Amino acid sequence: MAKTVIKSYSLSEMKDEYIGEIGTLERDKYEYELSMDVLGRMIKTARKERNLTQEQLGELIGVKKAQISKLESSANSATIDTIIKVFKALKAEISFKVKIENKNLLVS
Repeated sequence: MAKTVIKSYSLSEMKDEYIGEIGTLERDKYEYELSMDVLGRMIKTARKERNLTQEQLGELIGVKKAQISKLESSANSATIDTIIKVFKALKAEISFKVKIENKNLLVS
């Protein structure tokens, strides 16, 4: 009886194969959308930890409930200014990491 060998792949290898390698337009778009999705989830989690409704958070920063809902489902269309206002209203610390030519810059 022949032994079957199953090849395993890392997540990075799967992304390279099915989405595109790092630096390609498809991969950059995927990574950006994933980041915005994670950011939206962080906002939702922080809001719930503060026991605020979407409407209450919207009132704190001067936007409608629908905008908070949209932001939590994906932060794609949000401006940095809006995101900063949201985290300030939630009394949450936020920092940004910018990478320029293999040098990391942290902004908080």
